[in-house]
Amino acid sequence: MPDTSPQPHPTLRQRLSALVREVGKFGAVGGVAFLVDLAIFNILLGTGTESRVAKTISMVIATTIAFLGNRFWTWRHSRHTHMARQYTLFFVINGVGLGISLACLTISHNLLGDVWPVLRTQAADNISGQLIGTALGTLFRFWSYRRFVFPADDASEPAPAAQEPVPRM
Repeated sequence: MPDTSPQPHPTLRQRLSALVREVGKFGAVGGVAFLVDLAIFNILLGTGTESRVAKTISMVIATTIAFLGNRFWTWRHSRHTHMARQYTLFFVINGVGLGISLACLTISHNLLGDVWPVLRTQAADNISGQLIGTALGTLFRFWSYRRFVFPADDASEPAPAAQEPVPRM
């Protein structure tokens, strides 16, 4: 007879521990992707490639590496749908994350910079675009990947009951 007892719900500590591991993996994958982006961008600049073309190429390669790392390591136990759909959604979410960074930079440099000129300096641009924008964009990406690209199996749905074998006569 199969075990039909309800599965115990994970404790808060277990859920928090799992979240910390997930965030750690997400951060490691993002760190590797960042280094790949930086390296390819600078290699392409060294070969005379125009900066926007170099950045586009390095970003596409780094995003592909981030997608593969997140799909096959960070959220390897999650439900996986069609890979092309996940990849496309991953890129769209990255675009929104980039938009968040650019919005932070624009608000600081262009809007607030008209009032406080100190916000038009390179240091202020790095704080608003790289630190604040990247932090907010990363939080958005983590939530979005987890929710839309690599959703967890819904543990609240009961598993299909196992059928008992029919005895042969």
